[in-house]
Amino acid sequence: MYGVKVDKFGALPDGRQVHTFTLETDTMTAVFTDYGCRALSLRVPDRDGKMGDVVLGHRTLEEYFGADYHGATIGRWGNRIGGARFQLEGQEYVLNKNDGENSLHGGPGGFHQALWQARFEAGGEPEVTFSLESPDGEEGFPGKMKLEITYRLLEQNVFKITYRAVSDRTTVYNPTNHSFFNLSGDPGKDVLGTYMTINAQRVTAVTDALIPTGELVHVADGPLDFRGPKKLGDHMFAADHLIQLCKGFDHNFCTDGFGYRKIAEAYEPESGRVMEVFTDMPGVQLYTFNIPPAGILGKDGQPMKPHTAFCLETQFYPDAMNHENFPGGILEKDKPFVSETAYKFSVK
Repeated sequence: MYGVKVDKFGALPDGRQVHTFTLETDTMTAVFTDYGCRALSLRVPDRDGKMGDVVLGHRTLEEYFGADYHGATIGRWGNRIGGARFQLEGQEYVLNKNDGENSLHGGPGGFHQALWQARFEAGGEPEVTFSLESPDGEEGFPGKMKLEITYRLLEQNVFKITYRAVSDRTTVYNPTNHSFFNLSGDPGKDVLGTYMTINAQRVTAVTDALIPTGELVHVADGPLDFRGPKKLGDHMFAADHLIQLCKGFDHNFCTDGFGYRKIAEAYEPESGRVMEVFTDMPGVQLYTFNIPPAGILGKDGQPMKPHTAFCLETQFYPDAMNHENFPGGILEKDKPFVSETAYKFSVK
């Protein structure tokens, strides 16, 4: 039987204690924290059996304060909401802005800055569940929501996330996890040589502010065509307006199929590590850590550098509640929400 180790991680400015929770199996070790319900570390073997941490992060709790999304649970709405407003059941809701005129990742006081409650279970597949109550009107969103996020380590090197929520009013909800992956295990190594496959025929067209226009654009034979394995570096600097604007990838892919399915795969040839992504969500955001905030340090104590990680954030499409042709995102009153995403690790 595998246990769950609990340690102190520090304290918030108001004195509340923050903890870490270490889950371990024969072949995986993961560390999570109740601050932001985030993944701090995920250690998996390379092709030679050497363990390495494949998610970026920081050394201290204080470095995660503010608008730092490393490993965090994002909510209430992952990604962007245009104009920081939407209409629902005939009423307009105005949100707090934190991305120019728009709302990003739930607003400035999103779930990434909340202190969650934790409970855990040991065993062959250890897990920790974080819970939070978000009051009606928080960051401008309607409804009092009760949320649970379960992180579980399964057999065959699977890191699984289960999202659960219920609201006392009809509202919008788009949860995701914002882990920054580097399958080499070296936080200073760029991911340009990582092979990416995304099972998606289309992406959401966006403005220069990264707000969807409502149009879905086919990826065929362009720089966003990841339907077969392709190095991230092959087109990360392509002569494409949005790629040039973002200085890399920051795109929502409309993934093929419905229900729980495999939507993406990443392969790092030097380490041999493979990461497959499974989800029941309709979209995934590929982000390649294009412009790290100045001065932030990694776990190695060195300044974080551009393009040293990629994110695959499973999600409803950005700004979905403002586009009738986009699926999901509306959570009806008293109707339970359940969604699952998993990252499976192997080598070749």
